[in-house]
Amino acid sequence: MNSYLDIIIRSTAVYLFMLIALRIFGKKELSQLNTADVILILLISNSVQNAMVGSNVSLLGGIAAASVLFAINFLLKNLMYKSKRFSDFMQEKPEILIHDGKLDFEILNKLNISSEELQEAMREHGIEHFTDVKLAMLEIDGNISIISGKVTLRQTHYRRLKRIKKTIG
Repeated sequence: MNSYLDIIIRSTAVYLFMLIALRIFGKKELSQLNTADVILILLISNSVQNAMVGSNVSLLGGIAAASVLFAINFLLKNLMYKSKRFSDFMQEKPEILIHDGKLDFEILNKLNISSEELQEAMREHGIEHFTDVKLAMLEIDGNISIISGKVTLRQTHYRRLKRIKKTIG
């Protein structure tokens, strides 16, 4: 078989495997990276690189693998944009964490979000008490969006990805 066709097939298989694995582990896992998660990502990238290119370690082999990954990603993004059903299948829905000052403990438990983590997000946006939150949501990208219940409503975003800076730096 042509070595570049082999790279295309291998890269596609690895991409689909990673897509399924990330879908199973969920959005929270991606947005709340700690040291072990960063190490895991580095090790996965190293291990799947070999699976994609096989024995072809040439520059063209690497470019072929990267091109396939970009092309698949581009096609999937377009398909998600054009098809609501496919988009719903590929992405989780946003989850309401707090509504009118009331925490949804069932959702928080399901998503493994502690009250301390939620309070940290609130403090970063100048909100002291849960009762001051009109709406807090875990968005599909892993961010916690908070809308305060004050007269001057302001929307704030807590990026859970900031945890990586605390862990590394």
